[in-house]
Amino acid sequence: MDIQIKPIVTEKATAYSEKQNCYIFAVSPDANKFQIKDIVEKLYNVRVERVNIANYSGKRVQRYTKGGLIRGRHDAFKKAYVTVAEGQKIDYYSNI
Repeated sequence: MDIQIKPIVTEKATAYSEKQNCYIFAVSPDANKFQIKDIVEKLYNVRVERVNIANYSGKRVQRYTKGGLIRGRHDAFKKAYVTVAEGQKIDYYSNI
């Protein structure tokens, strides 16, 4: 099973990471806390203290176009709030 992990870089997430030393990632819906902790520790070489998870269901969307009504659905995803040890930081741009 391959777990996908992608950092969420928004103003709110950046402020959260600066104040509380907690970083936000979008992960695969079938990932659990232990897998997320292992992946973050291996990718960023930090010690993870805590992982909190929030599940987001897919939402229905529709829009009106010239051709008529188009209906669709956004994908469901899971958001992981990863708290790292005091004094450690995650640099998202070091892997680029």
